[in-house]
Amino acid sequence: GDRNAGLTNNDGKRIIAINSGPQSAKFTSNSISTSKYSLLTFLPKFLFEQFRKYSNIFFLCIVIFQQIPGVSPTGRYTTAVPLSFILCCAAIKEIIEDVKRHIQDDAVNRRKVLIYREGSWLLTAWKKVKVGDIVKVIDKEYFPADLVLISSGEPNSICYIQTSNLDGETNLKVRQGLPQTAHIKSSIELKNLQGTIECELPNRYLYEFAGTLQINSAAYPIPLGADQVLLRGSQLKNTTWIYGVVIYSGHDTKLMMNSSSVPLKRTNVEQVTNKQILFLLLLLIILCVFSTIAGEIWSEKNKEKHWYLGLNLIEDGKRWQTIGYTFLTFFILFNNLIPISLQITVDLVKFIQAYFINWDRDMYDAETDTPANARTSNLNEELGQVKYIFSDKTGTLTKNEMVFKQCSIGGIMYGSGNISEFNGYELLKNLYEHSTCNEIREFLTLLATCHTVVPENKVYTELPTEVAYQASSPDEYALVTAMKQLDVVFFSRTPDTVTINFLGKKEEYQILNVLEFSSDRKRMSVIIRTPRNEIKLYCKGADSVIMERLMPNDQNMQLTSNHLESFANDGLRTLCLGYRILSDEEYNEWLVKYREASTAINNRNELVAQIAEIIERDLILLGATGIEDKLQDQVPQSLTLLQRAGIKIWVLTGDKKETAVNIGYSCRILSDQMLNLTLDEENRDDTQRKLRQHCQNFGDSLCKENLASLVIEGQTLKYALHASCRRDFLDLAMSCKTVICCRVSPKQKAEVVELVKKSTDAITLAIGDGANDVGMIQSDKDDHQSRVQINLTMKRVNTLKVHYINIVY
Repeated sequence: GDRNAGLTNNDGKRIIAINSGPQSAKFTSNSISTSKYSLLTFLPKFLFEQFRKYSNIFFLCIVIFQQIPGVSPTGRYTTAVPLSFILCCAAIKEIIEDVKRHIQDDAVNRRKVLIYREGSWLLTAWKKVKVGDIVKVIDKEYFPADLVLISSGEPNSICYIQTSNLDGETNLKVRQGLPQTAHIKSSIELKNLQGTIECELPNRYLYEFAGTLQINSAAYPIPLGADQVLLRGSQLKNTTWIYGVVIYSGHDTKLMMNSSSVPLKRTNVEQVTNKQILFLLLLLIILCVFSTIAGEIWSEKNKEKHWYLGLNLIEDGKRWQTIGYTFLTFFILFNNLIPISLQITVDLVKFIQAYFINWDRDMYDAETDTPANARTSNLNEELGQVKYIFSDKTGTLTKNEMVFKQCSIGGIMYGSGNISEFNGYELLKNLYEHSTCNEIREFLTLLATCHTVVPENKVYTELPTEVAYQASSPDEYALVTAMKQLDVVFFSRTPDTVTINFLGKKEEYQILNVLEFSSDRKRMSVIIRTPRNEIKLYCKGADSVIMERLMPNDQNMQLTSNHLESFANDGLRTLCLGYRILSDEEYNEWLVKYREASTAINNRNELVAQIAEIIERDLILLGATGIEDKLQDQVPQSLTLLQRAGIKIWVLTGDKKETAVNIGYSCRILSDQMLNLTLDEENRDDTQRKLRQHCQNFGDSLCKENLASLVIEGQTLKYALHASCRRDFLDLAMSCKTVICCRVSPKQKAEVVELVKKSTDAITLAIGDGANDVGMIQSDKDDHQSRVQINLTMKRVNTLKVHYINIVY
């Protein structure tokens, strides 16, 4: 169906009716196909791929020449038979690999799911699911399409999902249905749900969604966001069941829109082989021309002496035709100069090697019971040719298991980086008798309320002190857990409230608005109404964004900055915390603008971010936190071995410079024996000047292997990637053994990888574990310069043995 079908207007929306029979327009089927060929396309696609290889074109020409009577010194089928055999072998290999894809697709399309249609439940195949259907998904099942969550079997319509098939993240994420539909728990209530969903057209952005739900009995449309969307490829976990409305199906789902069709890729070896075959062809033509000329000279000299050969019977008008036939004869005679079995031998070796990768016990990860999985055999040899590795830090070099170690409140530092756990004795003592007691209370309250963590206590008691948490962010999990140890226990969440046990006293905070974290905003805010009826904005985020939003002349700014630097030097991940008190008038005025932005279908995130800027200002600085994220096992040894193999390591991280540098020393990719260069300029002219200065200092060793490292800040990187600085930045980076880019956005990660790939002929490897790394991993779209891209976690890299590889071809 048409991807834009279902529109009743031309303003870029999809309109879906709920419980009203067939949709007014046709949408894409939910059947998916990830195969390379079909019965109709196999022959043309296969032949096109095979005859991109110059050797096959050459032998096809030989086969044609051999059919000309009186030309071939060999039989008519001397080359045709082996060429046909080679093509058949290649076809069998392609068919075997594609049949596997067809079998996997068929198994997925035949999976069963419960669908609510015309007042009854049907157990039907995934491929028969349609847009507008209401489906019921049970615990541990996968979602058959992209759904809007209506309700779940858990309190407040909460459900937990795992998105490892989408972004590689194994921690559970929380999704929550709308309060207006949370009561729907039975078929009768489901039947009474009448309305329409308006949403944006299908797109590939995994964590963005804008839509509205108009229930017929409601006066206003209700905004829908990413928190209400369950994507195909995700799995329901720790939740008895959910009801969901299908909004995108089949190849319109975000999973399939991020899965490009299997391209016809050419490896470096194949390109080199093609060039060598062209060289051999040129040599062959020279030999044939020389032999033809020599043959004609001999014939001219011997046509009388050896009259019995009939050389003197050739008519003058057919002289050039005879010369052409002679040339073709020599061409056929010398064709063995180009080996006919070369390409198929290489292909068969790669095909068998793919199975060896799958069978290799050293590449099996016992922790997740996952063997290596080479999906195709096209690019195997490029695994050994990687010249640059681009790696994320958090969750890739580190374990993504956060521990709260230190904090700064009101200019006073608490805790030590040398102990395993945070000791809150001094902090709690100051809460009662110190001049900063108000800041400490606000600090603790902020950390207990400003988050998206969901408590998992099944039995709700009045003041529980023990409760398990589910969090999509390990940072938030560490902070909330640390608060629990300080006896500030977050224990209950509803769509409108957060309840905490503050040192034995129950406090309920009304959640008015949540301004969510994003990699562009680098902060998260909540607007709450306190038990004392005050409206407060709590904000936490990166120090670079919080510091610039403080009230002028904040008295704790300098002390807190010093503490942040100390945390970062210890390798801790840092966050800044601030708050402000809002008047009812100011809040209500802002709320009108916010509601308008939050119900927009197009550009909702940008509009909400602009409105958030208005309220997230004039903050009072409360303090900062320092969280430890330990290195994964054997990372230093693995990176050392990779560098000894001649591979350059680039670390691209969103963390502070000091944190990234500290981790760099821990990983042994930085050392005091290196020439350590730092770029943290504040404008393009200074960046350009500093880059040229460093390049001049390298002199003749520029762009050669040097014992040097480069650390560059995200703001400076923005200028370095500008057209006027790009060449100098690349030359300087190429001269260094290690490059660390800190405070970089997902877009900048992709730009850096793209720059290196387009500027060098080297094969690159992008490694990441989360959604912010997807752009970096998928940045290569050029089939002519094929690259290996592998998504793995560094804990599974050990002495050049990759314990778990998911090779994305």
